[in-house]
Amino acid sequence: MVFIDQLRKIALSFPEATEAPHFEKISFRVKKKIFATYDDKHKRACVKLSEIDQDVFSSVNTSIIYPLDNKWGKQGWTLIEMNKVHEDLFMDAITTAYCEVAPKKLAEMVRPNANYKLLP
Repeated sequence: MVFIDQLRKIALSFPEATEAPHFEKISFRVKKKIFATYDDKHKRACVKLSEIDQDVFSSVNTSIIYPLDNKWGKQGWTLIEMNKVHEDLFMDAITTAYCEVAPKKLAEMVRPNANYKLLP
């Protein structure tokens, strides 16, 4: 289980991350691009993942992490049930979302070894 205070602490710990309203939700952004939102009414977060990352995270348990059931879901927007998710899994998902949206230099500050190259 992850609470909004934990979400806020994690999201705002990323370089240049900010918080702003987004309709009836709270959004977390980097360079004005949203990487996560929080819906207090439904106790759900929504994060922006790549298609591959969305498949990986959704494979854990589709009652906890799952794509939005619309065109936004096909673009990587993924819901997380905050009352069910384990903190470690949530931390991985929101970090992945930040790195998906952040400029390369900022993402490298969070995951410095993300751009490794395979040997020939």
